[in-house]
Amino acid sequence: MQPKDLRTVFMGTPEFALLTLQGLIDSGCNLVGIFTQPDRPKGRGKHLQPPPVKVLAKEHAIPVFQPVKLRDQDAVNELSALKPDLIVVVAYGQILPQSVLDLPAYGCINVHASLLPKYRGAAPINKAIMDGERKTGITTMFMDAGLDTGDMLIKRALSIGPDETAGELHDRLAQLGQDVMIETLQKLCAGTLKRVAQDGALSSYAPMLKKEDGLIDWTRPCQAIHNQVRGLNPWPGAYTYLDGKLMKLQSTKPIDVNGLPGTVLRSDPRGVLVACGTGSLLLGELQLEGRKWLKAEDFLRGHPLFPGTVLGATH
Repeated sequence: MQPKDLRTVFMGTPEFALLTLQGLIDSGCNLVGIFTQPDRPKGRGKHLQPPPVKVLAKEHAIPVFQPVKLRDQDAVNELSALKPDLIVVVAYGQILPQSVLDLPAYGCINVHASLLPKYRGAAPINKAIMDGERKTGITTMFMDAGLDTGDMLIKRALSIGPDETAGELHDRLAQLGQDVMIETLQKLCAGTLKRVAQDGALSSYAPMLKKEDGLIDWTRPCQAIHNQVRGLNPWPGAYTYLDGKLMKLQSTKPIDVNGLPGTVLRSDPRGVLVACGTGSLLLGELQLEGRKWLKAEDFLRGHPLFPGTVLGATH
């Protein structure tokens, strides 16, 4: 069997899914339909913008479907009419009901951005960094009714750099996701794909991110805050307060110097050094609400942060 022999439906929405979709296209997969989220208003003008997967699908003249709820019977009927042999899911953004899981003869295969069973859920890339993990990876799995609980197929790991951000790791995992999915497809076609059940006792959860997750608690250790900053970069971003104004920060570095948590110990062209519960954090880039990002040296010209300044109070 070849990829062209499988009537395949792809389900995905954001940029993370693009490389896997492109890989399926390049491999000669018989893509009979793309399911993605509805267009959403974006930007200052709130104009409707198509999701990245829709744009790529249109470029290759693949039919696109955008149901508000996949579990609605009309959506299930549309999908059923495509007679899929296989469904590939990458960051689609909706839970697949059992009626969909049961449709394709070769099942539904998901590309998940973690080494399952760790970091099931919506934000595995961010959570791995925030937890200080030194490695993560991609797992393909057969989907079942649970949340990322299906049998694992192929796993590939990569190391996380000590200063790597979620945005940077996202891009590397997207490429790895393409590679692992193509390998999974090849083994499926060759009849050599093996399933491995997950050990639920080893599982952990990575819930969807909220803006509030970015609020910094300066009483935590400097390394933990450094992980929070890079794990939430680019979204939703880590922040504190300066004179009641929200201030985002990035390009941080843990320093082995102690002081009163939240207090500026030093500010110069090298950065702004803020004491944490253990150690301190050197802030390399800052952004006051309504302003643009600035290197510390440029920020301090307009907003001097004298030693003794306390960050974190909202009023």
